[in-house]
Amino acid sequence: MNPALWQRWLHAIWYGNSGIYLLLLPLSWLYCAIVGLRRLAYRSGLLPSIRLDTRVIVVGNISAGGTGKTPLVIALAKRLQEAGFTVGILARGYRGKAKSWPQWVSTSSDPGQVGDEAVLLARSTGMPVCVGPDRVAAGNELLRKHPCDVIICDDGLQHYALQRDLEIALIDAARGHGRTIASRRH
Repeated sequence: MNPALWQRWLHAIWYGNSGIYLLLLPLSWLYCAIVGLRRLAYRSGLLPSIRLDTRVIVVGNISAGGTGKTPLVIALAKRLQEAGFTVGILARGYRGKAKSWPQWVSTSSDPGQVGDEAVLLARSTGMPVCVGPDRVAAGNELLRKHPCDVIICDDGLQHYALQRDLEIALIDAARGHGRTIASRRH
């Protein structure tokens, strides 16, 4: 099954009126337990969490699917720049096929190598953008070449290895949190 089809199928189960989601509940409980243990490991110092030499804002979502993270990052970056801050942007490089990470992103970067959202960020802001799955490495690379007052991380609430000063969690206004026990209506 191709990834796009798989994603559409899961969204239909999660947001639809089918009772099939009940079969997935035990997996969700297991997932929550694993995520909770991982977060506890970072909070207790068992896993290292690194502070960069600047302020870090992480914009993420807790809903399945798009919630407007990238447009918010663009707007926030522009507003901070207007306020006199030097801003850099980090992103995952989702669907980028680069052979090594982190990668610098410019207005002319190949979206196939660094991800289309990263190129959109560079084109929309004109600010330094560095991408990679390791947010700490990407952040250090960004600061090495472009000292910043603030780094905004597009998506990354789950990347606890990078300490942050502020988290902004977006929720889809139309769909809410998706399927929750309180929202089950048939």
